[in-house]
Amino acid sequence: MDTLSYKTISANNATIDKQWVVVNADGQHLGRLASKVAKLLRGKYKPNYTPHVDCGDNVIIINADKVVLTGNKWTDRIYFTYTGYPGGQKENTPASLMQKGSDRLLKKVVKGMLPKNRLGAKLITNLHVYDGITHKHEAQQPKSIDINSLK
Repeated sequence: MDTLSYKTISANNATIDKQWVVVNADGQHLGRLASKVAKLLRGKYKPNYTPHVDCGDNVIIINADKVVLTGNKWTDRIYFTYTGYPGGQKENTPASLMQKGSDRLLKKVVKGMLPKNRLGAKLITNLHVYDGITHKHEAQQPKSIDINSLK
């Protein structure tokens, strides 16, 4: 009996295969898009997923300004931040974050779905968000994927 078949393979920096993928956010719902992008960043769609290693892909989101929220969520949902000082609690709505830049809204939502540690801080740097269809990562030859085909 070959005992090598029973060994668990753990990914490391030498064995991971990081790719560049483009996701089109046109007409996509914000939460569903963000959860699938978080899984792509984490590497959960890969067979060699390892929880403590950055084995996910670099994700480019285009058409971020065309993301959809249902109902009154643009104005009724509130994101709180706290500066650390007395009276320093600030609140933002998705509409106000979108006015400052659609990358702020998408990065905030995706960051909330990543681990709250050093790995999560490293993973959010692999996310690149752009309005429109142009981006500056053509040299990496990213492949376009249909986000609706992922679970």
